[in-house]
Amino acid sequence: MATPLSSTAPSITASGTAPSAWIDGWNPEDAAFWASQGRAIARRNLGWSIFAEFLGFIIWQLWSIVVVMLPNAGFTLTTTESFWLISLPSLVGATLRFPYTFAVATFGGRNWTIVSAALLLIPATALGFAVQNPETPFGVLLLIAALGGVGGGNFASSMANITYFFPQREKGWALGLNAAGGNIGTAIAQLLVPIAVTLGAAGTFNIQLAGWMWIPLILVAMWGAYRFMDNLSSAKADFAGAASALREPHLWIMAVLYIGTFGSFIGFAGVFPKLIADQFPEFSTFQVAGASLSLAFMGALVGSLARPYGGKLADRFGGARMTVAAFGVMILGALSLILTLPLGSFWVFLGCFLLLFVATGMGNGATYRMIPSIFAARGAATAGDPHAVSTQRQGAAALGLISAIGAYGGFVIPQVLNASHAATGGYVAAFWGFVAAYAVLMTITAVVYIVPRASLAGHRI
Repeated sequence: MATPLSSTAPSITASGTAPSAWIDGWNPEDAAFWASQGRAIARRNLGWSIFAEFLGFIIWQLWSIVVVMLPNAGFTLTTTESFWLISLPSLVGATLRFPYTFAVATFGGRNWTIVSAALLLIPATALGFAVQNPETPFGVLLLIAALGGVGGGNFASSMANITYFFPQREKGWALGLNAAGGNIGTAIAQLLVPIAVTLGAAGTFNIQLAGWMWIPLILVAMWGAYRFMDNLSSAKADFAGAASALREPHLWIMAVLYIGTFGSFIGFAGVFPKLIADQFPEFSTFQVAGASLSLAFMGALVGSLARPYGGKLADRFGGARMTVAAFGVMILGALSLILTLPLGSFWVFLGCFLLLFVATGMGNGATYRMIPSIFAARGAATAGDPHAVSTQRQGAAALGLISAIGAYGGFVIPQVLNASHAATGGYVAAFWGFVAAYAVLMTITAVVYIVPRASLAGHRI
């Protein structure tokens, strides 16, 4: 039976102890309820959501580091094959984000977190078996990489779920933390996998651990979601609401902007280990205490850590202004990379990429923060109520839909780099294209969302 909540309801300390933990009457905009009960419940759900999404990102982006280690396991891959193994999980994950957006409304946030975490066991287990045999057909490797896309779908359902738990004034920070906790999974995979597979007796290379090492943590995430998370009966994002969101022009504008920010982050995070191996093979790994360490993890790490601060600064200064600033720094980072690449300095290369990653992370948080603000402004303009239930449901659907479209950047970025390498033998042409794209996206953001418009109730976003 669902647990009713209101500003006068008794305190709830652990509603996730029963097989169906549903909460009715959730209203985070009620200040008294939020202070007495809501904040603690929301934070508990946020914590376990972050952990499950973190593991989802690890499995989703696992092949970004496994690919550069396959030659040491006896595999021979072409550049094109490597880029496909890196990019296909992003293509599948982006596509799965569409149905995952509706899973929370259909099954409940807690229930779906359990299921989506359980699905991660399949690609993690399969990868461990497949990489032990260098004769494994490329098609099999590609299939297992595609199965890793289930981890990418987790983001949409997790973000759609968490947006219901927090009041409008705190959504930027909460969504930023939730997303950053997931994004950082890419960095952790790229940091720990090289260490795990080389740590041990001299000369051993246990590449199967790249998949199997995450299985215990996935089981913990399933247990934690079952024991401590909640379903909200108010979390409804039906197909009619999604269809309405799809008819909203701002959804498509934001989807394009999100391709520029998050798509760039996940795309560059996926290819960074390979770019280092291609351009500076002597710096691909470092030996530390008998184990291999790749510095590629630093890109995804700084980008992930920057994301919540992008959301927090957007709460204070406006999402559009912060997004414009982020695109400006992304242009600076890409140009610096182009101009300094002839120097042949790994450390300059690393510094330029870290600047680019920080900017994408800040842009992720700022751009994502714009979405609920835009739909609240649309509600004020059309219905006179920024907190209307219909507006909240439309906004929740938009969060998932935009995250799905934006994630296709994780496929596009590697494939653009692949095309550049095939055509020119290098990656400079691709980065000139990225500079041009960021300039266009920066202009769109400034024109549409910084200039007050009647369609957004005169609000600057």
